[in-house]
Amino acid sequence: MKNNIKHLKTFLILWSTQSLSQLGSAMTGFALTLWLYEKTGSALQTALLAVCSYAPYVVMSIFAGALSDRWDKKKVMLVCDTLAACCSVTVLALLKADLLRPVHMYLLNAVTGLMNTVQQPAGDVAMTMITPKEYYQKTSGLRSFSASLVTILNPVFATALYAFGGMDIVIYVDLTTFAIAFLALLFGVKLSAPEKVDESEKDSFLETVRAGLVCLRENELVLILILFLAGVNFVASAFDAVLPALILPRENGGEAVLGMVTSCAGIAMLIGSLIVTALPAPKNRIRVIYLTMLFSLGTENFLLAFTRIPALWCAGQIIGWILVPVMSANLDVIVRTTIPLDMQGRVYSCRNTLQFFTIPIGLFLGGLMVDQVCEPVMAAVSAQSMPARLFGTGKGSGAAMMMFILGILGIVICLGFGRVLRKYRYTEP
Repeated sequence: MKNNIKHLKTFLILWSTQSLSQLGSAMTGFALTLWLYEKTGSALQTALLAVCSYAPYVVMSIFAGALSDRWDKKKVMLVCDTLAACCSVTVLALLKADLLRPVHMYLLNAVTGLMNTVQQPAGDVAMTMITPKEYYQKTSGLRSFSASLVTILNPVFATALYAFGGMDIVIYVDLTTFAIAFLALLFGVKLSAPEKVDESEKDSFLETVRAGLVCLRENELVLILILFLAGVNFVASAFDAVLPALILPRENGGEAVLGMVTSCAGIAMLIGSLIVTALPAPKNRIRVIYLTMLFSLGTENFLLAFTRIPALWCAGQIIGWILVPVMSANLDVIVRTTIPLDMQGRVYSCRNTLQFFTIPIGLFLGGLMVDQVCEPVMAAVSAQSMPARLFGTGKGSGAAMMMFILGILGIVICLGFGRVLRKYRYTEP
């Protein structure tokens, strides 16, 4: 145990402080969602917050990796963290002046999303640089563990702080966690400087971007897995857009229940992270990846669609998320052991564009379908009709119908890609 800590000291410093900062940022994001839904009552307008965060991420990720591979990883992370913190300060200033409007939130979320776009590939490569190869699966489990804690704690803390002191106190906590992470990275983490390359031998920027795409195309298994996860992310992001519209307007719902249900996803991921950290390497990582997603998407959406009891909503979240860390760890091992280290920044960025471009689309369509299609349909049916018996009545029943549609779509995606992935083989190096 002591030997493990010694080998992973730098990783533990970076991982723990960055995770704390992520918690602060997530709390601000959740509180802003509550604030905006209170103001508008619209699933689409609330979902646009996340859309604006992901849009620059999707558009610019393919270029961010090339920049990451050419720039100093530590400096990239420090600058991006600082600019993202400036966005939180701007939100606070607008709140204090009573000038905060949805359009401001959309613009600031877009800037924050752009900073995350540039920072993430730098952070991913930094984690690889400071982690011994034999610890890849364990550290991936730890990163899933911290992501789970963030998912568990941010809605609970955000809801409590929001009720106690409003948006102001949530943002103050966010800025405090940023300061801790910034100082830890600045003084406590040492990364090797990028090698000096003769300008005459250095590839052009566009050639660097193209190299990442070529590397992905040459590693067909990784590319297919990324496209599979793009389909999964479409369903999952639409689910995220629909969930507040399902819970907030119901008589047995509301802000506290939404926070509780959201936290259950984190609890499930926490349990799953502990499981994957202790598990030995599976015989077939590819099979684990698509079967875990089939189980998750084929259960959670239906359980939330057909029930009106908070305890069952929580159970659905746990069932749907408990195997996500298992999938993520196996995918992470395949990518890290298949792609050369000097190409990982570019490949991770190409992966981000291909794997996550469906997220803003899913968020937008999920909110749009609830507001413009499913809720009007459910409002027009009689209380004795089959749809009303399945999905309930009143505001929120349309969101339940949308959950059912997403469950069907998730099963189709998993079964379709499962047939394609069966022909591939992965050998542990």
